[in-house]
Amino acid sequence: MTNIEKYTNAFVEALEIKEEQVEGLEYQAINEWDSVGHMTLIAAIEDAFDIMMDTDDIIDFSSYEKGKEILTANYEVQF
Repeated sequence: MTNIEKYTNAFVEALEIKEEQVEGLEYQAINEWDSVGHMTLIAAIEDAFDIMMDTDDIIDFSSYEKGKEILTANYEVQF
């Protein structure tokens, strides 16, 4: 599984949404991505990439695209 597939799958599994919904998705744009959904998503991403995200990065993680930027810049995940 590629990194983009792992990343997308984390959204699909954690937020219980369809794969078509993840592109362009932003925090609180859907009911599933509330504060509880956010922590579930972060946990899924941490598990998928075997990382522990910094608190500031968790707070800044505001969209599907922003998450890719954070993972690339701070956790050496390449997409």
